[in-house]
Amino acid sequence: MRSDSYGAPIITERDRNRQIRKEAIVSIVLYIAFFLWWYITGYGLGSGDPKNYTYIMGLPMWFFLSCIVGYVGFCVVSVIVVKKLFKNFSLEETLDDQETEPIGGDTDE
Repeated sequence: MRSDSYGAPIITERDRNRQIRKEAIVSIVLYIAFFLWWYITGYGLGSGDPKNYTYIMGLPMWFFLSCIVGYVGFCVVSVIVVKKLFKNFSLEETLDDQETEPIGGDTDE
């Protein structure tokens, strides 16, 4: 597989657009999931009387879950998703459609 000057594989424009679309959809789904986690734990658990709150490390449970656990958890999930689903490829050059080489394919060089 050919690569650009930075070592990123050069792929067809069709494969590049497909990968970009997949990465964008995964990013949007992660953002929506994080927002729902934050909203449900923050407003759902924090809507009661403060006298009845459960505290974790001196913080109300709703705050701890929505802001601390959610942030750390989704940072870890984001790193895993980037390592598993995102691909390195050149955004500058493309192969002709006749030169079809799949993303992450074996290199013959």
